[in-house]
Amino acid sequence: MKLVYDIADKPPIRKNLIYAFQQLLAIMAATLLVPILVDGTGTYMSQPAALCGAGFGTLFYLFIATKKKSPVFLGSSFAFISPLAGAVAFGFLGIFLGAVFAGLVYVIIALIIKKTGSEWVNKLLPPVVIGPTVALIGLSLCGSAVNNINNTAAGSYNLVAILVGVIAFIITVFASTKGGKGMKMIPFIIGILGAYIVALTFTFIGNAANIDALKLVNLAAFDNMQIFKVPRFTFLGIFGAYPEATNAIGSFADVISILVLFAPVAFVTLAEHIADHKNLSTIINRDLITDPGLDKTLIGDGVGSIVGSFFGGCPNTTYGESVGCVAITGNASISTIAIAAVYCIILSFFDPFVCFVNSIPSCIVGGVCIALYGFIAVSGLKMLQPVDLNDNRNLFVVAAILVPGIGGLTLNFSHITISSIATGLILGILINVIFNKREAAK
Repeated sequence: MKLVYDIADKPPIRKNLIYAFQQLLAIMAATLLVPILVDGTGTYMSQPAALCGAGFGTLFYLFIATKKKSPVFLGSSFAFISPLAGAVAFGFLGIFLGAVFAGLVYVIIALIIKKTGSEWVNKLLPPVVIGPTVALIGLSLCGSAVNNINNTAAGSYNLVAILVGVIAFIITVFASTKGGKGMKMIPFIIGILGAYIVALTFTFIGNAANIDALKLVNLAAFDNMQIFKVPRFTFLGIFGAYPEATNAIGSFADVISILVLFAPVAFVTLAEHIADHKNLSTIINRDLITDPGLDKTLIGDGVGSIVGSFFGGCPNTTYGESVGCVAITGNASISTIAIAAVYCIILSFFDPFVCFVNSIPSCIVGGVCIALYGFIAVSGLKMLQPVDLNDNRNLFVVAAILVPGIGGLTLNFSHITISSIATGLILGILINVIFNKREAAK
């Protein structure tokens, strides 16, 4: 695609501040949701701290690991929710140690790739494999978008929530396709804020008339709001800053338990890392697997996870929402991603912003995510354009990836769970390799 701003381009500072805020909004919901899903009490996992960790992790990835060559944002990883929930029993130190183990898996694989080269990755993951895998990443998120639009967390079906979610989507589409040049660069800000005004109006009416279905905006999020608030950082917890929390690693067996929780998941998320970078490569018209190199991006992701966890507990991962934002706006500027990361760090101390984000109805997030997740899926399908789908061998490879992935086929081995995306990818690779060998033998 034709980019409005390429990697090295720097948009005018005033515009760039707005573009970066849009990137922030794109990744915000997921990054703040992970700590809640892991630890609803907030004893060990903090939303503002996770936000700060995502900012520092992203800055490491951008400037140290990849030398400003890859416009990727790192945020809290959903893949590590189950390991994090298990690590909470070991306290702050257990949570951080788990991220260290996960990050080291990435670093070790990066060192192997640095030694052997990355050409084998392209051979193992040709377009017939990576295309449907990227599409699967987008499609697998569809349920999340729909649940948000339905306001499933509220526990009841709500047509008003669906209406507001659709309004958010329509405003975003209008801004992206019919708006002026300025609007096309910030469709998500316009979509979220426009729908928020509608939802807030419904909420005021619902409060006045006592109609629960209209109470969409969580005004309680602003209760006890402070202007400045220091997040509950993981590193402070490790050193005993919070007396009500404990660090409960008592033996080497506990360390092994944490290793078993986290390390296998890192192998699973490796596939998504490669898929995200190949997808972004097609968007920005340059191969990130070769420059800066898969070894550099893996080190950025792995050490970025360790850095992120040091502050916020959550291991990080490349964010499809950020990739979708780049694709829709045509803005791949490293400076925009970097400013978004700085926003994360600064705003994690600014309690009114965190309260505002927590007040945004899930239906609005779901409406905007229709566009974001849809672009991820379509990007994967576009990778299939050069693939001959009249060849049954290719059809079977695509089927092996999409059907188990969309159907939710997971593999469970004690504490280890291989996600449906990874299961589909593994099966697709096997089918492709086996039939390629057979074809070469003829």
